[in-house]
Amino acid sequence: MGRAGDNRDQQIFELRLARSHDDLHPMLDRLYGRRDDFEEFRAALDSALRSAWHARPDELKLLDLRRDLEPDWFQRPDRIGYVFYVDRFNRDLAGVVDRLDWLEQLGVSYVHLMPCLQARPGDNDGGYSVMDYGAIDPRLGTMDDLEELATALRARDINLCLDVVLNHTAKEHRWAVKARRGVDPYPDHYLMFDDPAVPEAYEQTLVEIFPDQAPGNFTYQADIDQWVWTTFNDHQWDLNWANPWVFLDMVEVVLALANRGVDVLRFDAVAFMWKRLGTRCQSEPEVHVLLHALRAATRIAAPAVIHLEEAIVGPAEMIPYLGAGEHSGKEGNLAYHNSLMVQFWSSLATGDTRLMTHVLATHFPPVVANATYATYLRCHDDIGWAVTDEDAAAVGLSGPLHRRFLADYFTGDFEGSPARGTLFQSNPRTGDRRSNGSAASLAGLESAIADEDTEAIDRAVDRLLLGHALIASYGGIPLIYMGDEIAMLNDYRQLEIPGQADDGRWIHRPVMDWGRAERARAGGGPDSRVLAGVGHIMARRRATPEFHGANPTIVCRGGPDQVFAFSRLAPTGPVLCIFSFTASWLGIDRHWLTANGVRTFEDALSDTVVSLHNDQLVLPPYGRVWLR
Repeated sequence: MGRAGDNRDQQIFELRLARSHDDLHPMLDRLYGRRDDFEEFRAALDSALRSAWHARPDELKLLDLRRDLEPDWFQRPDRIGYVFYVDRFNRDLAGVVDRLDWLEQLGVSYVHLMPCLQARPGDNDGGYSVMDYGAIDPRLGTMDDLEELATALRARDINLCLDVVLNHTAKEHRWAVKARRGVDPYPDHYLMFDDPAVPEAYEQTLVEIFPDQAPGNFTYQADIDQWVWTTFNDHQWDLNWANPWVFLDMVEVVLALANRGVDVLRFDAVAFMWKRLGTRCQSEPEVHVLLHALRAATRIAAPAVIHLEEAIVGPAEMIPYLGAGEHSGKEGNLAYHNSLMVQFWSSLATGDTRLMTHVLATHFPPVVANATYATYLRCHDDIGWAVTDEDAAAVGLSGPLHRRFLADYFTGDFEGSPARGTLFQSNPRTGDRRSNGSAASLAGLESAIADEDTEAIDRAVDRLLLGHALIASYGGIPLIYMGDEIAMLNDYRQLEIPGQADDGRWIHRPVMDWGRAERARAGGGPDSRVLAGVGHIMARRRATPEFHGANPTIVCRGGPDQVFAFSRLAPTGPVLCIFSFTASWLGIDRHWLTANGVRTFEDALSDTVVSLHNDQLVLPPYGRVWLR
């Protein structure tokens, strides 16, 4: 680039620095301004931002400009996600490139590679115990391979999402190794205590995340005679975000990945980043200040990149991760809609949507600024039955009894349940019992095939398509977990593999069955019907501009108890999305439909005009329509 180009490049950086100044420096001053080294830190951060910008490839700088001009790019209905472990999808990063046709044919425009940065050897929490943020797991390839994949994806307009674990590192990370040795300044990168009294005081109000395999939140390190904060596992050391140099180091990490072509940074375990005695140390106000500042740093040096904040918390805690109050429009661009997922399975189990309607209408705003949801039926994790006692009581249920029912139902232990799954992390002290299982097995396909019950197979397929139609229309980016598109079942053999036997979540983290995929594409069985159905749903989503993430989602009340419905309020007119959670045929009165905006009875999902019978819209078992 010539001198004029260099000057223009520098001018662009200065403009972006000025644009985000008030979103960066006041946040940092609030967190760290009283420290003696604050000015030194600010100078180092400014230098890091400039270096990252100057190192950014020209192709990505052009993408920065494009997304500045199209800031709603991630809210558009053509964004459809797919989530997988690289080695389980197709060997390694180069193998992913070989299968891009499969993703494109499914309509995918966003891929989330499950943790692929270099994790510690052995037990590493499924890759979330990272020992080097600057390297790829050697089994999967190299950083150059990641960059080549990002380039191949970008050529097909497919966005790349990558995990960055913010709360902790592996104990083998170079920062932790130096901290253990007492090498300045790294002991202050972590939360290390000489005396057990302070950890014991914190434990009074902390929650155990993995009570079966990793009880407690601190680990005694005998070689250094210290207690280290380890929220998740003893090999995952929590970072000390009260130290500004941790913030700087993480900014350098995320910008280096952004410069490799990553479009979406999925920040893992963000709720736990700030510690305060006497609290659960989850979702403290400083967490949102930190994430606001991190978003500003990215907008300065890599503005094409957005943030997905992983916070699997209750509704009241979740919305702020998309930006609330002073952080509105300036924090996360994406957050998981965990409540939608939980309520989908809850309504399937009961055949009653009153709890779902209450939770989603009461706790979630119709729209969020400069942000949207990541909607999903299943992911790599377990399902925690996040139903509060207050929400259950609002519809005449007992919270403890309903949570117990759901745990029993989705293991198949409840009489008459078609679901097949397993329990995860049962906590006798709290009564918390979480659930594992693939979407197809939880929906009843596994048991139906075992029983050779044709009707039950049909109903299981209907349930899966009901769910995919829901996540495609509710608002946000729908995420298909690898294998769900071909109705893959629980793989119990995964628990026979060394290193996986103690973690039941591996039953729903199968290896992609490409033989099954080819058979599904050829047609014939339930897997083929699911593949065709999911493909159709996603194609119709792309053809429905009303599903733009900036259009409000208004949950409707007053319909049949078996129906969940919402209206997407677009400037061109509403689309009423209706979902039946019963295995029986169901009629919905015309007057309720027209009161909720239906005028033409054009179904955007089937792309036909539906007929009424005796002034009723009649839905088949687990029927779904998107009525204009």
